[in-house]
Amino acid sequence: MNRLEVSIVIPVRNEERYIQKCIDSIVNQDFNKDEMEVIFVDGLSEDNTVEIINRNIKKYRMLKVLKNEKKITPCALNIGIKNSKGKYIVRMDAHSEYPKNYISKCIYHIENKKADNVGCLVETKAEENVGKAIAYVLSSKFGVGNSKFRTNAESGYVDTVPFGTFKKELFERIGYFDERLARNQDSEFNNRIIKNGGKIYLFNDTKIIYHPRDSIGKLIKMALQNGKWNIVTNYYVSGAMRLRHFIPLIFVISILLGLIVIALKSKYLVWIFMIEIFLYLSLDIYFSLKNIRNGILQALLSFIIYPIFHVSYGIGSLIGIFKVLKLRIS
Repeated sequence: MNRLEVSIVIPVRNEERYIQKCIDSIVNQDFNKDEMEVIFVDGLSEDNTVEIINRNIKKYRMLKVLKNEKKITPCALNIGIKNSKGKYIVRMDAHSEYPKNYISKCIYHIENKKADNVGCLVETKAEENVGKAIAYVLSSKFGVGNSKFRTNAESGYVDTVPFGTFKKELFERIGYFDERLARNQDSEFNNRIIKNGGKIYLFNDTKIIYHPRDSIGKLIKMALQNGKWNIVTNYYVSGAMRLRHFIPLIFVISILLGLIVIALKSKYLVWIFMIEIFLYLSLDIYFSLKNIRNGILQALLSFIIYPIFHVSYGIGSLIGIFKVLKLRIS
């Protein structure tokens, strides 16, 4: 029997809608199946996620499932990594589907680019109208800034990649994922790699398909959580987050200050506020019209979703500030 080369670690919780497509894309990899293991780490799912995985375990001996009592992602990753046997750790996401050559490409690049973490581009796809518009917003520079793996950047060294592939010895050298961080554990870990003299490489010769939130309510919930955890993460680990993560916070604060200015009836400051809103709406219209190729409805939905996403994200960061203040006081 061949020695185990790759351990795939996948945190899961209530993923019954996506898990089968994810599994199918993994078992169809062109990488030697005898050299792979797939470790699902379940955060006490309340749907049929584990049942679906168990059905697949009967067909594919390389699959296994472990339990994550704490339910949060960094704990799941650490459980999976510590129970893995492979030379390489491929961290995957259950909301995604992977091209047949994904693992082969990851192993090739981590061996040939002198990087400690490698990953590829993400193509965000959805089926329903609202989901498609959300996918468009989350793939545009106006939506997510200079998040290169989302915006079809060129291959090269970057500050982060989606999910990631690592040599297992890296975790023994710099530590595991920070279990204080319910979110942003990837950003913190990548920051730690760079601080320890390592490199992160983005390759664009293949793409992951990622299934985003498919309703505005779910998008708002995600944005609020991400915005909050950006602040909390930066409190725990200064410098782990980038400027792009705080732009929505600055935007929301400027709106709040603008409303105060309007109440004070300062004509000069009101004009500054109105110029800011005009510039934002101009960008919103411009980037939304670029989506008209998919229909007028998609352009209209994009126009609505951009500010909802940005404002929700910024409000989440305000909540994060109060969370940090509470942590400092306690």
